[in-house]
Amino acid sequence: MSFGINRREALNTLAIGAATAALANVADPRPRQAHAGKSDPKWEKATEAGLKWLAKNQSNRGHWDAGNYPTAMTALGGTAMICSGSTTTQGPYKKQIARAVDFLISMSNYRRGEKGGGGKNNGLIGDPLRDRQYTYGHGFSMLFLSQVLGEEEDADRREELIEVLTASVQFAGKAQTKKGGWGYVSAQDGSDFDEGSTTITQVQGLRGCRNAGIVVPKEVIERAKQYIYMCKNADGGISYSSQNMGTSRPAITAAALACLYNAGEYDNKSKPNKIVQDMLEYCKKNLGRIGEEAQHFGHWHYTYLYYAQVMYRQEKKEWEEFRDRLYGKIVSQPQSADGSWQGNIGPVYVTSCNLIMLQLDKGLLPIYQK
Repeated sequence: MSFGINRREALNTLAIGAATAALANVADPRPRQAHAGKSDPKWEKATEAGLKWLAKNQSNRGHWDAGNYPTAMTALGGTAMICSGSTTTQGPYKKQIARAVDFLISMSNYRRGEKGGGGKNNGLIGDPLRDRQYTYGHGFSMLFLSQVLGEEEDADRREELIEVLTASVQFAGKAQTKKGGWGYVSAQDGSDFDEGSTTITQVQGLRGCRNAGIVVPKEVIERAKQYIYMCKNADGGISYSSQNMGTSRPAITAAALACLYNAGEYDNKSKPNKIVQDMLEYCKKNLGRIGEEAQHFGHWHYTYLYYAQVMYRQEKKEWEEFRDRLYGKIVSQPQSADGSWQGNIGPVYVTSCNLIMLQLDKGLLPIYQK
């Protein structure tokens, strides 16, 4: 398969992005709302405090960190900020978003004007020497930068984003395993190992790029969808890996379902997808109560970051009932006086996840829309 897409082709693709989206039946990249947002003083106060904390704790280089994951944390922090409505040129967090974009572009192993697909010009967004799980950062970065692209007003920066994202898509395609998933590192670096959570970050990032007008080979997404289907168990849940089947993981199932929705596999009543229906029922059974159940299998914030996206695409009444329980749960969690939330992986991660969830109802990011 070929991933050779030059700069002119990418620019032409962006220019006809709206037409391409319509023909491909993908989401319109312009911001819009799927549901009318509800305002609650407690939600608003917690969100504003969290955003201010992120802004205050961004480094001068533009990144946030948690151990050795500056790329992933910066992409998540930036996504939390653009969920508020700010862009690189407008809004109270425009400076922080622009710095995050600068940092992630600087982390791209792509250099303008250079040719070749390997080595330091392979398109990876991240540092493989510092990050042993660099596909997370790569996927989150594709998602964040693709959402920024549609609102970028500077022509040269927009062109640079197109080039970086085009190269990142090429890298993701080459990093895909033979079975259609992704591992913590490229298949070429990781003995073709795959697992669910990293696969999800790549699929959602690639879908964000495609919605923004970046060419994404259809076969890459199709193989990823088939990978998810292959990992499904009889109870409707998804296994950790194609190499470790049998035990369903609620967190990975919720994330996989959100990405199938991104890929157009909705639970369409007129044309139901049995696999999607089974996965949704599994998630509702295991995650619908929003209690402490997710703590038993870890990663509460990861789980509900994705399950919230699934529920946001359901009928308005069902989403609103779920939203009120979810947001109530988030604001009931201890929030530091400085505005951050603590938890697994650290305050940048937990705060960013909470902020993305709390701002879903604003309906400002195309990737989270119906």
